[in-house]
Amino acid sequence: MDYKIGMIVKGKITGIQPYGAFVSLDKETQGLIHISECTHGYVKNLNDVLTVGDTMDIMILDIDEYTKKISLSLRVLEEQNHFQYHSKKRKYRQEKTDRDGFDTIRELMPYWIKEAKDDEARQIN
Repeated sequence: MDYKIGMIVKGKITGIQPYGAFVSLDKETQGLIHISECTHGYVKNLNDVLTVGDTMDIMILDIDEYTKKISLSLRVLEEQNHFQYHSKKRKYRQEKTDRDGFDTIRELMPYWIKEAKDDEARQIN
């Protein structure tokens, strides 16, 4: 079969290593799914996500012309979950900042103005 970048093909997991999974595309062709291309998010142990013998659809990401190595991806075929992370610590900081704001400057401003006027008056005299 003639493989091209972007094709979605069926493949069978033939081996799992800490860095990725080897996939048989046909009797003569094998590719690798790097651990970062297995699923969205962090994968601590690839055996939790894939098992040897699984057959699945995968996308061809890259084909090295010289070595004929094929890079594959499961992640691009997954629907990405969009979520927002809101830190309680950050909220606390925002509330604290909102409370303080420019209050200290507002309190000191009259003193600074008086001091500047006094300095100016001393320089004139």
